[in-house]
Amino acid sequence: MANNHRRVIIIGAGPAGFTAAIYAARANLKPLLFEGEGPENIPGGQLMITTDVDNYPGFEHGILGPELMANMRAQAARFETEIVTRNVTAVDFKTRPFRVWSREDEYTADAVIVSSGASAKWLGLPSEEHLKGYGVSACATCDGFFFKDREVTVVGGGDTAIEEATFLTKYATKVTLIHRRRELRASKIMQARAFANPKITFLWDTVVEEVLGARETGVTGLRLRSLTTDEVMDYKCDGLFVAIGHQPNTSLFVGQLDLNPQGYIVTKPGSTYTSVPGVFAAGDVQDFTYRQAVTAAGTGCMAAIDAERWLEEQAHATH
Repeated sequence: MANNHRRVIIIGAGPAGFTAAIYAARANLKPLLFEGEGPENIPGGQLMITTDVDNYPGFEHGILGPELMANMRAQAARFETEIVTRNVTAVDFKTRPFRVWSREDEYTADAVIVSSGASAKWLGLPSEEHLKGYGVSACATCDGFFFKDREVTVVGGGDTAIEEATFLTKYATKVTLIHRRRELRASKIMQARAFANPKITFLWDTVVEEVLGARETGVTGLRLRSLTTDEVMDYKCDGLFVAIGHQPNTSLFVGQLDLNPQGYIVTKPGSTYTSVPGVFAAGDVQDFTYRQAVTAAGTGCMAAIDAERWLEEQAHATH
């Protein structure tokens, strides 16, 4: 067991996890980072399914999502972060040192940074999966710019869907919001804004059956079904934005850390401290407001600094 003990273990490898690793490694904490594996835990997080990233500072001409994550990973490795391409399968934050399992291997840590991210909820269609990054997106602020003077659709009925639709009107000539019900779940003020926007139209009581198009052409349309008449029709458009919410990747931490009703890790305001001293959370696993690569990286930096200071305090407390 002795060789499986680390000062800091980082769970998750998006911008938050890699930034935390860079800062923790430079503070000589020799972090061990679990970057995950498999389709559910893509090493590099949501940016791995984003093609062009134009809004990350420092890249004048933009950068591909996977390339940005490869750069961050290489930078973390340069400072001797130990990176393991495996999932964490269980944790125990009730005793110290904290215990973390990956498959049958057990590790212990003085401090843990959770940066396991969130996953966009999808419709679950094979055609949607095939065209992700080729006209199908779950982030208007990431990809809206690529639909300048195009006609796009948004699926959803909550605040996120209205925000996405409203944002897309900056670029698209027409935005159609498709909702499976007759009325929206979004807040009244958001609804009023959308109804007043001449670029937004609504298709009620309707679901998407299939995304039409190919990777070479991008999205060319949607196959829709009316829930009132059961009628199927093809609807021409150049892009589909799925805005039916995000799911934080926190199933491992139920009963270990305080979560909010939506399942996000609760952190103390202005910090990355969780309900357990010595466990910190960064990125989309605790941020349900901004959900951007740059804000995830920022909280990753905060988590590493919080962890370093906390470890320092513990060392003084024991002397």
